[in-house]
Amino acid sequence: MIQLSDHFTFRKLLRFTLPSVAMMVFTSIYGVVDGFFVSNFVGKTAFAAINFVMPIIMILGGFGFMFGTGGSALISKTLGEGKREKANKLFSMLIAVSVVSGIVISIIGFFVIRPVLLLFGAEGEMLENAVLYAYVVLPAIPVLQFTVLRFLPHSMMV
Repeated sequence: MIQLSDHFTFRKLLRFTLPSVAMMVFTSIYGVVDGFFVSNFVGKTAFAAINFVMPIIMILGGFGFMFGTGGSALISKTLGEGKREKANKLFSMLIAVSVVSGIVISIIGFFVIRPVLLLFGAEGEMLENAVLYAYVVLPAIPVLQFTVLRFLPHSMMV
């Protein structure tokens, strides 16, 4: 277990940051591989549609990062005060709020994605490909929101 109050050696720093770095590396690899296969096997328009939708998906997923960052500060403060039971309740609430908000955002996304893409200038085949891709990715928003765990204090996950 790593405590933030401990003296950080290079090894402890790596253990503390490696999960976040690994997640970013795998996310980047996913983007490159997805782009490679879509552009080579589906076409340029489909690849453009993915790049059109992805920022919207990342913005929606950003709500999960918001919960994780704010929640981790609150949980860390509560743990620092020695109130472990209250911190556990906050942790449970944070997870529940994140999952429920992810589901709500996904459902709303299904209804507003086409008008938003039209507003951004998508049309024709690219619009249809972008909407299709969004319909496939939107159900994953609750899982993307669940990445709040990456920001929570390590002592909560032991």
